[in-house]
Amino acid sequence: MMETETLTSELLKEWGHVPGKAFGAALRDGQMALDQGLSFDDVRQQLAPYIPTPTLPLAPSGTKPFYANIEAQSVDEKANLEAVQHHMTELMRTPTVEAGAIMPDACPAGPLGTIPVGGVVAARNAIHPGMHSADICCSVMITLMKDVDPKAVLDAAQSVTHFGGGGRPNGKRFTVSLKLLDQFRKNKFLSNPKILRAAQEHMGTQGDGNHFLFVGVSRATGQTAIVTHHGSRGPGAQLYKIGMSIAEKYRKKLSPKTLKQNAWIPADSEEGKAYWEALQLIRKWTKANHNALHQATVEVCQSEMSERYWNEHNFVFERDGLYYHGKGATPAWDDYASDATGLTLIPLNMAEPVLVVRGKDAKHALGFSPHGAGRNYSRSEHKRRMSTKTAEEILQEETKGLDIRFFENKIDISELPSSYKKADAVVDQIKKFDLAEIEDYIDPYGCIMAGNMEPFWKKKKAGR
Repeated sequence: MMETETLTSELLKEWGHVPGKAFGAALRDGQMALDQGLSFDDVRQQLAPYIPTPTLPLAPSGTKPFYANIEAQSVDEKANLEAVQHHMTELMRTPTVEAGAIMPDACPAGPLGTIPVGGVVAARNAIHPGMHSADICCSVMITLMKDVDPKAVLDAAQSVTHFGGGGRPNGKRFTVSLKLLDQFRKNKFLSNPKILRAAQEHMGTQGDGNHFLFVGVSRATGQTAIVTHHGSRGPGAQLYKIGMSIAEKYRKKLSPKTLKQNAWIPADSEEGKAYWEALQLIRKWTKANHNALHQATVEVCQSEMSERYWNEHNFVFERDGLYYHGKGATPAWDDYASDATGLTLIPLNMAEPVLVVRGKDAKHALGFSPHGAGRNYSRSEHKRRMSTKTAEEILQEETKGLDIRFFENKIDISELPSSYKKADAVVDQIKKFDLAEIEDYIDPYGCIMAGNMEPFWKKKKAGR
């Protein structure tokens, strides 16, 4: 190439510059440097920062397959499965994603390309906040108790638990570990005043929706069990917002064609390391939240705990250099966490047993198992289909003989058994796809759920 005293667009392109915002500035500044006597080699080095970082394209549709551990028999099941597959096919185009799987309880959970409930995604060097969702570390814990009547346990639990939006009022709050709060303050994301306040106010709360407090009896031991289901409440929801904001910044820079809900934080970045640490602290808070409710219940009914363990199903796990995102999916390998026992829980619905299982770490499930029963259609569709009966009639028909309680005494029919997939079909598919070994059944006595609650923002408005 013959050197000239004029810097041309063609030469800039040869050097790797791409027409765009920085192209004109590079042409101008490069020419100025030449006019000042710099060589072409020096100018080329000087202009290197003007070359935009290459963006990562979406993978062609269908080039990265995912495992489907689910069957469909009825019209509703087939429609649900088709929708889930459509979402996963689009999701798998995300540049960081290397593998995916869906469980028997899979169902759609957002705009096209959003990870479904019952979905698992393995990503390289990437933490996707949208794939663990706002309900970070949604999880279940079980406590088995000796020589205590199930009704006494349910009564005790009702006296200590809290459902609904917001937190506990002053004077009724549970204690939060000062050590854990200090760890929050040291993390750049959790030191947020709103998060610190929520960490104290929301301890001992369970939220709403499908979160529950279940009491039953173990078939294996005859002992009474309490099972709680909830996530990280306000602290987790606030962290999720921060995480999505950071991920969006990276999405615009690294892969603008990636769907917003699938944006990611590079795990090896400073922000990625701090976010990973924040997730582990949120996990500690959530476990403490479960534990507080369980221990308070044990003490109120003056019983004795014989065993307690838990597992999360909305979280991110690092394994063999990949980040596994489970959205309503339970890790099924023994050492997924330092406190893993090898046993995990799969609730089905309020009228069916909670399954105690040992995971199979199946390759075709990316090492996961289901987290519950899932739905075949939306809550609103279920309400439409059940509109010929009263909520009281449906509750009586579907939970006869059980002690079902709603925190505000308003039945939420979208949480009754008929709103979920058939429990026996889910159990059959767990066995067929060899996802877990069932070791015990916790047969239902009763449960507490939020019920049909008025939205928190409406209550605040009415108060004003």
